[in-house]
Amino acid sequence: MASVDRRSRVLGIAFLLQFVTSFGSGLFLQPAWLVPDDIGATMIQIANNPGLMRANILVDMLTALGIVFLGAMLFASLRKENEKVALVALGCYVLEAALLGASRGDAFSLLRISQEYVTAGQPAILETMARLALESMDFVGFSLHMLAFGLGGILFYYLLYKSGIVPHWLSLWGLITLLPLLIATLLSLFEYELPAIVALPYIPFEFVIGIWILVKGTTKRD
Repeated sequence: MASVDRRSRVLGIAFLLQFVTSFGSGLFLQPAWLVPDDIGATMIQIANNPGLMRANILVDMLTALGIVFLGAMLFASLRKENEKVALVALGCYVLEAALLGASRGDAFSLLRISQEYVTAGQPAILETMARLALESMDFVGFSLHMLAFGLGGILFYYLLYKSGIVPHWLSLWGLITLLPLLIATLLSLFEYELPAIVALPYIPFEFVIGIWILVKGTTKRD
């Protein structure tokens, strides 16, 4: 027999916090300072608006904390299905958070280099340094970070489907849309880029499942 576990709504809050911080960083903050394919213009934009970069770093650190919080809540909710699998998934989420946090050091370096770039009259050597900082930030904070997330997410969503604590269509949504995102991330490590559209089906998932759990709660077996 199944009943509604209203205490589990904290899991819904964890999903929503993760969605809000990551979505806000990727859609609003980063595009405000990044000029695609123009490192010089990017550096000038950063130097003239240092608050944007600092805000981006802060929000990303909050995202990293939210990843650990979400992973812990998923582990607590799903460990009865298979504790070893849930523990591996939690480890992937902790690694994801660590990679994201570490990459913000490169973001701070980019801020300082950009400020010096403007002060020193835009020397070319600083453009090279900034490009390296930006590439390192993207590789660690996006590619490796997304790889850890994809592996952990697939494991958690498999357990979510198996547990039945949310409707199966929600679990399948996460599983099915995360798989091509994981494949795209793996290919990007070898410099094979897939269109960004592969990520679109997954983007609303954390918001939808967060709202669902917050409103409906989860179903537990008595």
